[in-house]
Amino acid sequence: MLDAIEAVTGDEPGATILILHGLGADGNDFVPIAEELDLDTVGPVRFVFPHAPVIPVTINNGYRMRAWYDVVGFGADAPQDEAGLRRSQSLVEALIARERQRGIPSRRIVLAGFSQGCAMALLTGLRHSEPLAGIVGLSGYLPLADTTAQERHPANLDTPIFLAHGTDDEIVAFDRAEDSRATLLALGHDVEWHSYPMGHSVSPQEIADLNAWLLRALAPG
Repeated sequence: MLDAIEAVTGDEPGATILILHGLGADGNDFVPIAEELDLDTVGPVRFVFPHAPVIPVTINNGYRMRAWYDVVGFGADAPQDEAGLRRSQSLVEALIARERQRGIPSRRIVLAGFSQGCAMALLTGLRHSEPLAGIVGLSGYLPLADTTAQERHPANLDTPIFLAHGTDDEIVAFDRAEDSRATLLALGHDVEWHSYPMGHSVSPQEIADLNAWLLRALAPG
């Protein structure tokens, strides 16, 4: 089981938001952003911020850092580390299973991520065998897109997806994010799309839009 930071907004949380960080960061990265969310109307929420494994990353000259998978290049044509993606998929699945063991229904679990974490949220969420409350992808892309149609699970065909991206993203090109959105829409997924005039980061308006979406995704009943 991955080490993780946890925070709750009240006693006996009835929902969980798992947030997966980006390349070279750790679980601390999104704690301040989660603290800006106001989800009081959905009841107490548990936030889980796991730390990715430490592995050598090719694009950074083999330097060892926290990463969900290896990165050879940031372009859409760069080879994907399928083995690493699938290893981390299993790790994220274990985190979801732990929340289920803690009594959180799958329909009250949101899987979210930024950059590499976005890729992991989409990869895992679409293939998860129980319906989730929602999937959030920030400043990232859909990995293993060619296998998504065959591997996605029927349980999450109707799960709402929130995608957001900066038009000036210098790491994950905006066109790549648009292609990911187009693929998901073509497969019939419910995608709410937002773009912002920013780079590879998070903006206040993005947080506000995400807050509104989370209130809908986790609305009681």
